[in-house]
Amino acid sequence: MRLSEPGVLSRAARALMTTEREGVADFDENRLAAIVDLYVRTGIQVHSPGYMGRQFSGTVPLAGVIDFVSSVVNQPSTYYEAGQLPAMAERIMADELNRFIGWDPGGFAMVTTSGGSLANLTALLAARNRAHPGIWARGEPGGRGRPAIAVGADVHYSVTRAAGVLGIGETQIVRLPVDAQGRIAVRLVPELLAAAERRGLQVFCLVASAGTTALGAFDPIDELAAITARRGIWLHVDGAHGASLLVSDALRHKLRGIDRADSLTWDAHKMLFVPAPCTLLFYRDARDAPGAFRRSTASYVSDEEPDAHCEFDSGDRNLECTKRPMIMPLWTLWAMYGRVLFAEKIEHLCRMTQDAHAILIDEPDFEALHRPEANILCFRYRPAGVAEERLHRLQLRIRKEVRLAGRFFISKVDVQGAAALRVVLMNHQIGPGHFRDLLAEIRGTGDRLLRDGGLD
Repeated sequence: MRLSEPGVLSRAARALMTTEREGVADFDENRLAAIVDLYVRTGIQVHSPGYMGRQFSGTVPLAGVIDFVSSVVNQPSTYYEAGQLPAMAERIMADELNRFIGWDPGGFAMVTTSGGSLANLTALLAARNRAHPGIWARGEPGGRGRPAIAVGADVHYSVTRAAGVLGIGETQIVRLPVDAQGRIAVRLVPELLAAAERRGLQVFCLVASAGTTALGAFDPIDELAAITARRGIWLHVDGAHGASLLVSDALRHKLRGIDRADSLTWDAHKMLFVPAPCTLLFYRDARDAPGAFRRSTASYVSDEEPDAHCEFDSGDRNLECTKRPMIMPLWTLWAMYGRVLFAEKIEHLCRMTQDAHAILIDEPDFEALHRPEANILCFRYRPAGVAEERLHRLQLRIRKEVRLAGRFFISKVDVQGAAALRVVLMNHQIGPGHFRDLLAEIRGTGDRLLRDGGLD
């Protein structure tokens, strides 16, 4: 990968545009080929063994074929009459995946949304509206105190952003400390919730993470569920990254207690390897699903004489009126190959990350910052003699230089207040040799920066 200068890329893209202004330009096969080539080569190469940086993945190729079909037939899936098979596929996949969640088959609900951020926002809306039934109409809470949510310190930023969108405010967020592995420290939670109540806050939702973005940590859902159940607090699990481990017999235990949660966000476009976006939002109680939004009375969407088809409409549970049939690539892969295709790849990626951790431990000039729970691993290049205050900047510069070199793509994240290098292994073609090559490049880059004064 080579990062293009924005000005250079803009000129290249403009040069590919027709100069015809008075009529429809003739189809130019060479122009189309050049557009496709520019598109492909200027982005992250997610199918390359050098790609280890983000949580979006290369797709199973068949998923791309079905996504192309979806774009051509253009059937929005919010209403059954517009997208019949996508609406039915949502119901089928909900049933299939709930086998691993464990809720009452006749009592739960699932809706697709465009991304985990929107799913988290929707779940928080449902939780808030259940705790404050009149807030949608009056705009005022009716509870014992100011509405608040509790989150782990490493929760995804979309959750804290949602607090702002809902009008809760950042000062109403109760931040729960995490342990060295990045998991919510459960023993501290009851007292922190009690302290929030004494401050006049009514915590209506606690958000746990199943695969945090920073470390890939899994909060102890079972123990948190016991706490929230006693206090009548909605438990939402942001499993955007890690919920896919549910399909693996070997890894499902990471989400022990998920059957006690009230809602779950699950991104299929991460560890189920389908095109983005494809997010699944589950509710343990189907009656909570319409609670996020007041039912529309618009004559162009509501049916005065509902029939059996309307049961499959999702407009009353979804912010989106026009929604891509995002379920189709996932359902097609599941229909063609079954669960094991996903389980085997996920298990392989997690094993590979454990192998990478073992390699890292044997390198004296590297520091592993945690034991990986899934496929995310954070570490620092820490050669002897480098002062503590220089380590943060060293990691930042290494990441930038490695990215510019174009052989590897890695990310960075702050861990305990200092920058760390982060790999997310999403490509099953990556092997131990590729990770060793990455470490060699990091070492060479770091040594050059230190030698040449690149941190000054």
